[in-house]
Amino acid sequence: MAQSATSRIVDVVTSICANVLGKPDIAACDNFFEIGGTPKAAGELSCEIERRLGRSVSPVMIYHMPTIASLTNALQDATFPQIPPLTLLKAGKVGVPLFVAHGLGGSVLEFFDLVAKLDSVRPIYGMQAKGSDGTSEPLDRIEDMAEFHLAAIRQVQASGPYFLVGHSLGGLVVLEIARRIADGGGSPGLVVMIDSYPHLKHLAPSQQVRLITRLAARRVFGRKAPPANSGSNAEKTEREQMAMPPNIQAAMRRVRERSYVALERYRPRFYNGRIRFVRAEIASVFPDDAAAVWTQYAKEFELESVPGDHFGMLTTYADKLAEVLIRYSRELND
Repeated sequence: MAQSATSRIVDVVTSICANVLGKPDIAACDNFFEIGGTPKAAGELSCEIERRLGRSVSPVMIYHMPTIASLTNALQDATFPQIPPLTLLKAGKVGVPLFVAHGLGGSVLEFFDLVAKLDSVRPIYGMQAKGSDGTSEPLDRIEDMAEFHLAAIRQVQASGPYFLVGHSLGGLVVLEIARRIADGGGSPGLVVMIDSYPHLKHLAPSQQVRLITRLAARRVFGRKAPPANSGSNAEKTEREQMAMPPNIQAAMRRVRERSYVALERYRPRFYNGRIRFVRAEIASVFPDDAAAVWTQYAKEFELESVPGDHFGMLTTYADKLAEVLIRYSRELND
């Protein structure tokens, strides 16, 4: 009987994968993402699994069990595994691992295009927000997020120097991780913040006025269409609308709400180290002068830009961002 149930699950999951990827022949050992799988396809896969098998699978979990064999084994358990704090986005055996934190309400799937462009032998881990699978309470303080992920990072790499990268809200998280490492006498290593800013109310008054004025002008005069291939916010909208089982959607909304509370609460403190900051050339709804925001909070601050807007820099222009990160990584003594 057990074998019959297993065979049915294997057949169903194989059929779903074949339909989602448009590939008729898929082996049980094939890696979903290596045979054409994308974040959007992972979302479709998770929805079809719920519809046909009655089990909710977060698209992020597909990274942890990317083969039919591993997914089938998990689906047979009475309780589905929780999403761990770290997700291995790319395997590697040489060099200091790269740890990357996603933005507000997002997931490690946002780094799919960037990871594909990072031609590196070092392993890459994504930090996934607590509560994304609905089995635990989301965090509402940046400091708690930093503690949560630092504990997991130290299970992979006991001591520094580290390679810490964060996009948007994730940049605040890695900054706090670096502060904790430094305060404990350790070596934070490389700290890279990608288009990451405090909440508006924590900006200097002059910066608040500048940003509010620019956003008001956009509303009054209308936003011009972004240039072709600019990597616009429409790409983020598509990712936010990615198919997911209803309970996973609800969990992600709760994480987003708590993360926004964390953003509002968080007031940056001085970091006695160097911040590498990569800003988007298209400022969108964020400050357009990153140096004015962050130089007061860091002993050293280095700034450069890549094409695209806040989300397009991770997708359309992922190759440009990858070039920057690879260049930074050469400073590590692997």
